[in-house]
Amino acid sequence: MNTKDLLSISDLSPDDIGRLLSDAIELKARGWNSCLSGKTLALVFEKPSLRTRVSFELAMKQLGGEALYLSPAEVGLGKREPVADVARVLARFVDVIACRTFGHDTLVQLAKYADIPVINALSDLEHPCQALADILTIYEKKGELKGLNLAYIGDGNNCANSLLLACAMTGINCRLASPEGYLVDKAIFAKAKAYAEDSGAELYSGTDLKAALRGADVIYTDVWTSMGQEAETEKRLKDFAGFQVNAKLVSMADKDAIIMHPLPAHYGEEVDREILECPQSVIFDQAENRLHAQKAVLRDMLGGLEIGGRH
Repeated sequence: MNTKDLLSISDLSPDDIGRLLSDAIELKARGWNSCLSGKTLALVFEKPSLRTRVSFELAMKQLGGEALYLSPAEVGLGKREPVADVARVLARFVDVIACRTFGHDTLVQLAKYADIPVINALSDLEHPCQALADILTIYEKKGELKGLNLAYIGDGNNCANSLLLACAMTGINCRLASPEGYLVDKAIFAKAKAYAEDSGAELYSGTDLKAALRGADVIYTDVWTSMGQEAETEKRLKDFAGFQVNAKLVSMADKDAIIMHPLPAHYGEEVDREILECPQSVIFDQAENRLHAQKAVLRDMLGGLEIGGRH
């Protein structure tokens, strides 16, 4: 990897992503092994989690290592104890930190003061581990990446930011349709455009649903109101009217389009329940792939080798 840390999907190169996908597929097929025996992961979480916590804990266990979960009350990042101190203490005990936090700056501080790898397990800016699992799922279902059309419908949030960058790096044409005021981060879009110049990906960010969905091989949506935005719920419900992924919107895409959602879903808001229950939905394969993508990242970061020097 380009750096010791994975704070953004852009900490990876396109070649890194390709290698991690290959490793994830291999690890998924092989199951349990002991390549990270003696290694320990600290999970420092400020937000609740189902998929992220379970997938990281099992990833370490299935690779022969250990995981230690630290709840918000136990650590109190930046409140009970300065982030810099937490980073330097944990670096004396464990081999890698995965942090799920509200502010991206917390991750930056952890990475600055810890001389061990730090992984972004979700921040307000990006969710790179989710993006890796998403790209892995798309490759499994479609057999390719370059030239595919992905339509992202909804809030230009942290998942959208990482997914856009990952698509641009792997040659997937990524079209994001959001209401005015909820478009993807401009700096992230500019960075994605630079990647797209090399990969040949076509990018769009705007309010036109038809433009995003036309010929889409993948339809992706996420919640309209993320954790920490609950006070905005009523306003967002009004602003996102018409952006629900339902049968009408799905009919605008390719007939073989797969439907994705990082979960948890707010049924009846960003997506109709029947859509995520239909044969085109791959949301639970997508959720499972969090485990396999993260196993690849952990093995890469910690240099896990088995007998004979083989990954």
